[in-house]
Amino acid sequence: MHWFTALFLFLLLAATATRSWLNQRQVATVQARRNQVPDAFAAQIDLASHQKAADYTVASARVSRWDTLLDAAMALLFTVGGGVAAIDQWRLFVGLPTVWRGALVVLATLLLASAVGLPLSIWRTFGVEARFGFNRTTPKLYVADLLKSLALTILLGGPLLVVVLYLMERAGALWWLYAWVVWVAFTVLMTWAWPTLIAPLFNKFTPLTDESLRQSAEALLERCGFASKGVFVMDGSRRSVHGNAYFTGVGRNKRIVFFDTLLERLHIPEVEAVLAHELGHFKLHHVRSRLVLSLTLGLGGLALLGALARWPAFYAAFGIANPSPHAALLLFIFILPAYTYFLTPLAAWWSRKHEFEADEFAARHANARRLADALVKLYRDNSTTLTPDPLHSAFYDSHPPALVRITLLQQLAAKA
Repeated sequence: MHWFTALFLFLLLAATATRSWLNQRQVATVQARRNQVPDAFAAQIDLASHQKAADYTVASARVSRWDTLLDAAMALLFTVGGGVAAIDQWRLFVGLPTVWRGALVVLATLLLASAVGLPLSIWRTFGVEARFGFNRTTPKLYVADLLKSLALTILLGGPLLVVVLYLMERAGALWWLYAWVVWVAFTVLMTWAWPTLIAPLFNKFTPLTDESLRQSAEALLERCGFASKGVFVMDGSRRSVHGNAYFTGVGRNKRIVFFDTLLERLHIPEVEAVLAHELGHFKLHHVRSRLVLSLTLGLGGLALLGALARWPAFYAAFGIANPSPHAALLLFIFILPAYTYFLTPLAAWWSRKHEFEADEFAARHANARRLADALVKLYRDNSTTLTPDPLHSAFYDSHPPALVRITLLQQLAAKA
């Protein structure tokens, strides 16, 4: 066995074992604390809601166990199992020009991998989410979303894939640098186009119409010096009763989006506080810094792929008899998660740091106590566990644990 194969298998096993162990810790911790609401939330969240959140968390974690095993099985199947090599030899693709053949092989492989994961997605939506009263997605809407996503993948991802494979084949040793420039342009274009051209294919976005809320929001935007396309309401209730808010877009296309389900539950001062938090992500350059980091990591990843694609042992380690750009790209896609999994806590820590900073920004420009009240309502209505396993949370969570976050907001409110 080649040492590179052995290293991949070791890292894949370590990642799978760690994911399973953390999952079990989460389940055990949540179940152990199921029957007592933490003191900090006792006045706002009743025991029945707390127990529902615990049961929902455990049910979701049990689906994630299968996700873990499926991810490992797919990585093995398409690498050491010879899946990439087998698909590359399908008669359907033989005889085509190399770039087009490569693009079809990559798309077929990725679509096949997505299809294998489809039953778990259906289980989550029509099993777990429906059992706890969150799902509003109909089978018809689910299929429509699936077909739209597939069409966008082919129409947008297909041409990008063809360009990258062409550069890999024809642009020489520095192909990865040229491919990165193309990818940067594509990413910026998609970030700009998403709010107004792509997202509306899946949801309806309408300007905020509540006059009192609109005036409050406009006053906050003016105080914070934020110019955008406006504040919009998304019909999230078409698919789920979960509530949320987010910031999206770049340049003149940036906008704040509230789920309609969120506005149904919060009072105007609470919505204003949530809006201030989202504005904090923009004013503190979180969106920009995340985009820059993503592009920088992309450059490093493409440079690494450029080196591996020129290394014959890379193909031999995974049973590829006929090296090609598309084979190198597919192998890289399937082995990369095993090599990067243990960087997950760093990404989670950085995201939590941004959330803390956005909360502090909101406390300066709105009301920290109202933000805390809004978050507690969202924790309750979204069945977010108040008692996660600390290690699981530190490893994965992009947002601070409920108790830590609310405690900080209460301290900020006291200072104000």
